[in-house]
Amino acid sequence: MKISELLNPQAIVADLQAREKDLALAELTDALIAGEPSLNRDEVIEVLQEREKLGSTGIGDGVAIPHGKLAGIPELMLAFGKSSAGVDFESMDGQPAHLFFLLVAPEESVGVHLKTLARISKLLKDPAVRQKLMDAEDPQAIYQVILDEEA
Repeated sequence: MKISELLNPQAIVADLQAREKDLALAELTDALIAGEPSLNRDEVIEVLQEREKLGSTGIGDGVAIPHGKLAGIPELMLAFGKSSAGVDFESMDGQPAHLFFLLVAPEESVGVHLKTLARISKLLKDPAVRQKLMDAEDPQAIYQVILDEEA
């Protein structure tokens, strides 16, 4: 399964306004809900915050992949956000995060959840891809970068 198949273009925020971790999680959750209104906002945020307590999902190189598992959802869901200013996400390298993939998976899923995290990590490992995403100015352009990279 491709990232572009899981990511609803409605769930892309081209200019995250949040400057701190909890607000960024809330803003990304709102984007996810824009594409999937049946989700419970408070439940999603709680799951993400619980996961962050285990250790930051800021993986370095300006990237964070907040994720968690949620009961009662039919499939894995993604949101994407870009912050020009950056968010202190307590990343491993101490640098602010600029690119975010928020991932929520069904509680019983294991394989697809891990495969998707690996795909996102692989995609964002490439500095050229990160730069293209930073340069993209609107949700459609961001989505197109992801489509092009997966082609």
